[in-house]
Amino acid sequence: MEEQKQKPHALQWHPAFYAGIQIELESEADLLLFENEHQLGTKPKEIDVLIVKKEKEVPIRKNIGRIFRTHNIIEYKSPTDYLSVDDFYKVYGYTCFYKADTAKADSIGIQDITITFVCHRYPRRLLRHLKEERGYEIRNEEDGIYYIIGDKIPIQLILTQKLSEDENLWLKSLTDELKETETAKRLLEQYEKHKGNGLYQSVMNLIVHANKEKFQEAKSMCEALEELMKDELEAKKAEGITQGKAEGILELLSDLGQVSEDLKAKIMGQKNIDILNKWLKYAARSETIQDFEQKIQ
Repeated sequence: MEEQKQKPHALQWHPAFYAGIQIELESEADLLLFENEHQLGTKPKEIDVLIVKKEKEVPIRKNIGRIFRTHNIIEYKSPTDYLSVDDFYKVYGYTCFYKADTAKADSIGIQDITITFVCHRYPRRLLRHLKEERGYEIRNEEDGIYYIIGDKIPIQLILTQKLSEDENLWLKSLTDELKETETAKRLLEQYEKHKGNGLYQSVMNLIVHANKEKFQEAKSMCEALEELMKDELEAKKAEGITQGKAEGILELLSDLGQVSEDLKAKIMGQKNIDILNKWLKYAARSETIQDFEQKIQ
């Protein structure tokens, strides 16, 4: 939950993060239920991402999800934001509210909840506070993943800039400070394999816009990206043209009488532009719908 004032044309990091965390956990997505901006109660209190494990006893193997229990609350801070001491208490409070906000008392056990903080910058002041004031232990579990030990609720911190590129390419690359050309190449290679997937499109679009200079430095990569997206753009353009032709035919036929559902389906389902062009001419010249149907047989 990022409360800082948005500048005009500011990059929308949160939708890309929501897509990115689903990509990271896609191998076990059938075990998880993802919910974006889960609202608490009737007033505008929202958890950034809520991930509910469908089967309580089945562990999550992915590194960022090994800590997960049944109800997993995620707080995300973009590369331009900072995770503060007050952010910790706000999210901890939201977590307690989430546990209590049920129809049946204690239906969500405190042992079934985890908290994950995701940020780009190392929150030095917060971690010092947790150690000195709360008596917590901070344990570096692996690259970019820290377990905060000492609370009844399991808590982890994910530092995206320190994540392993091999394990967490997409979350690590969710930055406006992409440094390595090789990383951009790997992203393009992975995107090519999944370019029809909306999650990958969302993250890739944000990464490219946030790192325009890096992609412009390697002209060949920009051309590769353009080539990757060309088929998709051409397909959408062709789809728009065929839909427009089909709608034009139906508009002309509506002046001649009632168009049957079968005929509508036949016209709207036709994807061949040349055929639709012929039908458009027939529709303009026909005196009745029956006359048109005879011409297109």
